[in-house]
Amino acid sequence: MKLIKVIPWGIALLAMVASAATLLPQGKVRGFDLDGFAALPVLEGGRIKPLDSLARNSLLVIRSQQSFQDLGRTLGADEWLLDLLFRPEVSDAQLSFVINDPDVLGLLGLRQTSNRYFSFKGMEPFLPELERQATAAQAVEAQARTRFEQAIANLFERLVLFRRVAETKAAGASPEQWTRVGRAWASQDAPAFNAAVADLAADERTQRPETVQAAWREMLFNRAQPFYVGMIIYVLALLTLFASWMGKPALLQRTALMLLCAGALVHTAGLAARILLQGRPPVTNLYSSAIFIGWAAVLVGIVLERIYRRGFGTAVAAASGFASLIVAHHLASDGDTMEMMRAVLDSNFWLATHVVTVTIGYSGAFLAGALGLGYTAWRHLARHPDPATGKTLASMAYGVICFALFFSFVGTVLGGIWADQSWGRFWGWDPKENGALLIVLWNATILHSRWGGFVREKGLMAMAIFGNVITSLSWFGVNMLGVGLHSYGFMDSAFFALSFFIGSQIVAMLLCLAPRRLQFRHQPVAL
Repeated sequence: MKLIKVIPWGIALLAMVASAATLLPQGKVRGFDLDGFAALPVLEGGRIKPLDSLARNSLLVIRSQQSFQDLGRTLGADEWLLDLLFRPEVSDAQLSFVINDPDVLGLLGLRQTSNRYFSFKGMEPFLPELERQATAAQAVEAQARTRFEQAIANLFERLVLFRRVAETKAAGASPEQWTRVGRAWASQDAPAFNAAVADLAADERTQRPETVQAAWREMLFNRAQPFYVGMIIYVLALLTLFASWMGKPALLQRTALMLLCAGALVHTAGLAARILLQGRPPVTNLYSSAIFIGWAAVLVGIVLERIYRRGFGTAVAAASGFASLIVAHHLASDGDTMEMMRAVLDSNFWLATHVVTVTIGYSGAFLAGALGLGYTAWRHLARHPDPATGKTLASMAYGVICFALFFSFVGTVLGGIWADQSWGRFWGWDPKENGALLIVLWNATILHSRWGGFVREKGLMAMAIFGNVITSLSWFGVNMLGVGLHSYGFMDSAFFALSFFIGSQIVAMLLCLAPRRLQFRHQPVAL
C-alpha cells in the first residue's frame, strides 16, 4: 500500500528534476563560450532580446528547425548565427533553407529529392528571377495568392530575413568590440573568442545591468523549453493511464495523475516566465492563447479527476494539454512569440480581463468536446460498456459546459465594453464578435436541451463535440483567415488544418450518435 503512494510521487519528482536539469549551464561547444555570446542583448523587432532568441527565431522561420545536421554534427542556432555573422562563406554553403513547393524548385533549377533543404549559395544565381516573381506575388492580396505565389513570396521573405540577420550587432557593442568577436570566430580561436565575449558582456553589465539580466533570463527560458518538456510529460501521463486500463489500475492511475500534475507545474512555470519576461498578461497573441487554453484545460481536468477518480479527467486533461502545446509549437514557426503588442491590443487591463476570461471559456468548450470524444471512443471500443461510466462522463461534460458558458458570457460582455472604448460601439457584428456569441449561444443551447429533455447522454456528448467546431472557428477561423477587425494575421495553411479538424469533429459527432454495432461484432447471418 505504501508503494502505491510512494512510487507515483517518485516518478513525478523525477520528471520535475529532469525538467529543471535543462537550466544547468551547458558545456562549451568545441571550447567556445556560446552561452556567453547567446546571452548578449540585441535590439530587434522593437524589443530587447538575447542573441539566442534572434538565432532560434530566425532559424525556425528560415529552416523550420532550431538546429540541424551539418558536416556530421548538430549545428545549434547560436553557432548558425555566428557563422552567418562572421563566416558568410561557411553560412552560405549550409543547407539553411527548406523548400517544398515543386514549382519554386523548378524555377530555381533545383531537383525535388528526399532532401528538401538547400543553401543560399545554391540559390544565388537565381536571385534576380526570384525577386521578380516575388515582387509580382507580393502585389497580390495574401488571401488571393495561388500556392506558387504564396510559396515564392514566403521564400523571398526568408531570404531577406537571412540577409538582414547577417547585419546584426549586439546592442551597445562598439565596432571595435564586435570586430574583435568576429575575428576570433572567423579564425576559430576559442580563447580569443571567449575573452572578447567576456569583455563585451562585462561592459554591458556595467552600462545596462537590467537589460543584460533580462536577456539572460530569456536565454534560460529558451534553453528550458518548458512547453516542449510539458508536452512530453503529458504524453507520458496519457500512456501511463492507457497502461492502467490493462492492469494495476490503482498504481498506474495514481502515477498518471501525478505525472499530469508535474506537467501542469512545468506548464505553469513556463506561462509565469513568459508573463515576467513580457510584463504582460498571459494571452497576447495566438501562440500564447494556445498555451493558456491548454493550461486552463489541464487544471480543470485535474479538478475533475480529484472529484470523480475514474481516470477520465486525467485522460482528457493530458490529451488537451498535449494537443494545445502541439498547436502552439506549430504557431511558433512564425518567429518571435514575444513580439511587440499591436496598438489595438496594447492594454494590460483588458488583456487581463476580457482576453483571459474569454480564453478560459475556449478552454472549457474544448475540454467538454474532448470529453465527448472520449465518450465516443469508450462507447464503440469498450467490450462491455458500464452505464455508470457513461453517466459519469456526461456529468463531467455537463459541469464543464456550465463552466465554459459562464466564462464565455462574461468574456464576451467585457469584450463589448472594450470595443465601446476602442471603436465607439459595444457591438458591431464583427466576425469575431459573432463567433464569441455563437459559443455562448451553443453552450446555452446544450444546457437548455438537456434541461428540457430534448437530448440525453448521447445527444449531450454529440453537442459537446460540435462545440469544438464552433470554438475553433471563433478562435482560429477569424484570427488566421483574415476576416474582420479582430484578424491579426493570415496563414493560408491554417485553412486546410482547420478544415480537417472540423471534418474530423463532424465524423466523431456522427459516430457518437451511431449505434454500437459499429464496433463490428460478429453477427450470425440468416440464410
